[in-house]
Amino acid sequence: MSAGDKKPFHNPFEALRGKLADLPEGPKPPPQTAPAAPAKGPARAVVRMERKGRGGKEVTVIEQLDLKPADLQIWLKHLKNALGCGGAIEGNSIVLQGDQRKRAAPLLTDRGVRKVILG
Repeated sequence: MSAGDKKPFHNPFEALRGKLADLPEGPKPPPQTAPAAPAKGPARAVVRMERKGRGGKEVTVIEQLDLKPADLQIWLKHLKNALGCGGAIEGNSIVLQGDQRKRAAPLLTDRGVRKVILG
């Protein structure tokens, strides 16, 4: 045996390689369907920046979504994760930390908002 023929280590699974043909076929992937149309979202959203009453800190307020409180929580979580910022719900508005107006507008459009008004 020459030095090139020697294997660097013992593979304990080498004996199983011959049994691959005996295994049953795995599950079949589901048939491909056409991509679903985006869910119909709110008619509009007003996105504005605000500092007043917040100690000089900038926040982005998203208003006029007309969503249920449970849906607002879902939208808030999605926006916070996508933008990498903190946020909260105040009344019927979503409040995000920092000036996120330009970054939030495409995310709202992707979620089905038909008209995004930047203020």
